[in-house]
Amino acid sequence: MFDIVVSGGMVVDGTGKPGYAADVGTAGERIAAIGDLRGAVARRVVDARGLVVAPGFIDTHTHSEGDLLTDPQHACGLRQGITTEFLGIDGMSYAPLSPMNYRLYRHWLGGLLGNPSEDLDMSSVAAFRANYHKKCSVNTAYLVPHATVRLEVLGFHDLPLTGDALKKAQRLVREGLEQGAVGLSTGGSYYPGPWGTTQEIAELAKVVKEAGKVYMAEPRRADAARIFRRDGVAEALEVARRTGVKLHFAHHRTAPDTAGQVEHRVAPIDKAKAQGADISLDIYPYPTGASIPVSLLPPWAQEGGPHAILQRLRNPVHRKRMEAELEAEALVVSLNDCVFCCLPNMPHLEGADLPSIAAQRGKRLVEAFCELLLENDLKVGYMGKPPASVALWRQVSRDSMELLARPDYNVCSDITPAGAMCHPRSYGAFPRFLGRLRRQFGTLSLEAMVRRMTDRPARRFGITKRGRIAKGYYADLAIFDADRVIDNATYDDPRRHPSGIPHVMVNGQVAVDNDRCTGILAGQAVP
Repeated sequence: MFDIVVSGGMVVDGTGKPGYAADVGTAGERIAAIGDLRGAVARRVVDARGLVVAPGFIDTHTHSEGDLLTDPQHACGLRQGITTEFLGIDGMSYAPLSPMNYRLYRHWLGGLLGNPSEDLDMSSVAAFRANYHKKCSVNTAYLVPHATVRLEVLGFHDLPLTGDALKKAQRLVREGLEQGAVGLSTGGSYYPGPWGTTQEIAELAKVVKEAGKVYMAEPRRADAARIFRRDGVAEALEVARRTGVKLHFAHHRTAPDTAGQVEHRVAPIDKAKAQGADISLDIYPYPTGASIPVSLLPPWAQEGGPHAILQRLRNPVHRKRMEAELEAEALVVSLNDCVFCCLPNMPHLEGADLPSIAAQRGKRLVEAFCELLLENDLKVGYMGKPPASVALWRQVSRDSMELLARPDYNVCSDITPAGAMCHPRSYGAFPRFLGRLRRQFGTLSLEAMVRRMTDRPARRFGITKRGRIAKGYYADLAIFDADRVIDNATYDDPRRHPSGIPHVMVNGQVAVDNDRCTGILAGQAVP
């Protein structure tokens, strides 16, 4: 007897081989049979006629750790067919941190990760994973974050990570990997990470290499003088060269200012691969990203963490210096494109851009920028405006598909759900690739697309018994209409779920049933 039989669908099993007609039977958490199961006894039959039955999607890049703690149903990811989400991305998250450091970093990251309880145990990777295991709707995997480790060892201070401090940091990374983390991550501008050097990252990556895990790099860009050749991509490649660690680049893509330059973007990576480097990459299908404005403040202004930053914002001398340095760094261009996703003390301004707010206040961009940080206790999130040119946006989409067609890429979402006007990727990344762009450009077959969402990331990061439809594998399934699946989230209306993914199963339980979340929290901490 089966618990569930998914009947009459076309199985696209994640390996890339052609889809085939078959039923899928589950028993408990696992897939028990694949084939003609007509007449089999089951507690429930899910009618998948006319639909594709695929492994649940594995998302290697999200910032969902806060959202999963405050809204464990997490419909934004689950309704996309995502059944496993990676946390601890871009070098920053909640563990391993003492209670004091957890509260401090929770504050600094509030505009991106939201506001989970202050009283959670985040003292180790094991404790972190326990906060999610069978307590949320999706499976979770974790990477030990570089900035978080630096914070725990040195505090929110610009100090060298050498000697005994380095040994402690290496121990924290090693313990995290032993407790189930799938790798180490670094980020572009999330303090205290930018105070680190290329050499310290290499020393931590040696631990990752020894464990056979993966180093995931969002190429560093803040405090460029500390970065190898002042280039984050070159730095990550240098770390891989020095250590032999497996390297994964986070959301490596073209943008409006590099549209059409695919070969240029991947040239240094392909050169390193030709020399023996083991490299993979992921990508989301949008022309702009999202982040937190506090990360843009100068390095000296970050010293001491959130409360010290707020004191400097209140100090006229320090404030004037910050504004001058922001302007000198040529950030005015990016600030012109800044749209606020999250302004917790001014929700009526969520969705407004910085130039319009500055104009209303009669202030320069940098003045309004600093005011908003102060008035919202630093917990501000923003995203970039999409390009006004449809042709330019289409080129970025075409580039995304060209990159995804490579044998070293997989799909990610970069979910950033904080605020009423979050980036549309939080609700639409996977169905945008799976439906809209696959049909528009025809670059990848359905089977090839599914593989980049399932088996490929599972194999790369050692997510065991997931990513394929095979007997004995966990019954994580995404059931969708290949002709109808599409993203509905837009920059001006981002919290819209996709169409065409009526059923999702997580560990053998139906988590989405006829386009409705069931409330079942069957997600596990993996691998």
